[in-house]
Amino acid sequence: MTQSVYLIILLLCLRLMCPLATGIFMETLTSKKLCTDDDCVYTISLARAEEDYNASDCRFINIKKGQLIYVYSKLRNEKDSGEFWAASIRVCGEQYEDCVGTVGYFPSSLVSEQHVYQEANKTVPT
Repeated sequence: MTQSVYLIILLLCLRLMCPLATGIFMETLTSKKLCTDDDCVYTISLARAEEDYNASDCRFINIKKGQLIYVYSKLRNEKDSGEFWAASIRVCGEQYEDCVGTVGYFPSSLVSEQHVYQEANKTVPT
């Protein structure tokens, strides 16, 4: 019995010293974004990728040159607005039913806006 108690205490101490799962801290991109509404659910514009982009982490999306991108918000940094935009893309396979939607950020410098649906004039906290 005593050995079992010591073993349990030892395992608990090891667990406190070496957690099984640790998170990775990611810096906040900005504290504000521009949208057309409070929830940022309406599309601001349609953009076309001018070059490929490989996402640097899970907050960003991969884009391919020529791909159409639906923009929902534009992040505002303290200097100016729009360094990164939030968007969704649809990647489709052979069949229309094989489409997958992806949402994330990408650098705005890599796209050209093709059509503006609504002006993004509402500042919302991120």
